[in-house]
Amino acid sequence: MKKFIKWAVIALVAAIFVGTFVFLYQKSRPKEMVYEISTVQLRDLEKSTIVTGKIEPRDEVNIKPQISGIIAELYKEAGQMVKKDEIIAKVKVIPDMGNLSTAENRVRLAEINLAQAETDFQRMEKLYQEKVVSAEDYEKSQVVLKQAQSEMTNSKDALNIVREGISLSNAKMSTTLVRSTVDGLILDIPVKVGNSVILSNSFNDGTTIATVADMSKLIFHGNIDETEVGRIMEGMPVTITVGAVQNLKIPARLEYISPKGRENNGANQFEIKAALMVPDTVRLRSGYGANAEIVLERVNKAVCVPEAALEFSGDSTFVYVLTDSVPTQQFLRRRVETGLSNGIDIEVKSGVKVGEKVRGILKEDKK
Repeated sequence: MKKFIKWAVIALVAAIFVGTFVFLYQKSRPKEMVYEISTVQLRDLEKSTIVTGKIEPRDEVNIKPQISGIIAELYKEAGQMVKKDEIIAKVKVIPDMGNLSTAENRVRLAEINLAQAETDFQRMEKLYQEKVVSAEDYEKSQVVLKQAQSEMTNSKDALNIVREGISLSNAKMSTTLVRSTVDGLILDIPVKVGNSVILSNSFNDGTTIATVADMSKLIFHGNIDETEVGRIMEGMPVTITVGAVQNLKIPARLEYISPKGRENNGANQFEIKAALMVPDTVRLRSGYGANAEIVLERVNKAVCVPEAALEFSGDSTFVYVLTDSVPTQQFLRRRVETGLSNGIDIEVKSGVKVGEKVRGILKEDKK
């Protein structure tokens, strides 16, 4: 029994020794590096830039009142279509006390002058019938009477305009009625019934009653960085994507590049505008956030490799071309000349041919 135990211990020690030796041998063997392999291919490469901005109508008009006062009635709501000269709101005039007093005094003076002119005319008419005065004097008295009557009418009209904002002689063109100046969609009505409004003058812009726009003519409005503005020009095609509408790409054409840059969050940027070609089946809203993709450079049928396949050494660029894969991967280091890159693939102008295989990133280690 003791002899059996002795041999068992010896066998165990031997097994441990052999196992340790095998483990250390395996650890000391060089690792086999396995890389991803990419094939050199012909591709159409594009380098583009993305500009953020928003969708806006080309023509957007702010409708303002012609008089100051208080909103008495609103006849339209945001989202409704409106025609030119169609009434949007009615303004109740709050007369200026100085102007009101002047207008009332003008009416009283006109009444006095009219009464005197009527009296003088009646006297002159009687004398003319008696052939005491000449026809010329009689006609002059008629003119004075007509002038007094006209002044009376005009003074009452002016008083009514000050009080009500309405001309008695031309009520259809009342300044209390706020009318649209264009055909289009009402984008916003920022006032409510009871709000005070003022007319536009040299001291202020006036109160906006409504904003009306033609939504059939839309533009993209954004800003591009100064590092890229020199590579674009008016007339270039643009692709617009709208965040609120998925899977929609709208063609557009760049039509404006600002000649002057403006600082925005520490960066010098230039304003750009692009005219959208919106399909009839698509409905966009003013103010939608959007991105504009502008192609800066394009190369058709370029010899391409993945950028990850490149190795940079000083001013030179290299790739590793696969020469053999059995039993292990074998590569040949080759210098190349590169061109346009889209961030994923890069053009190789010389150094490799279509169909050759190049080394990519490390895939796994094998012992």
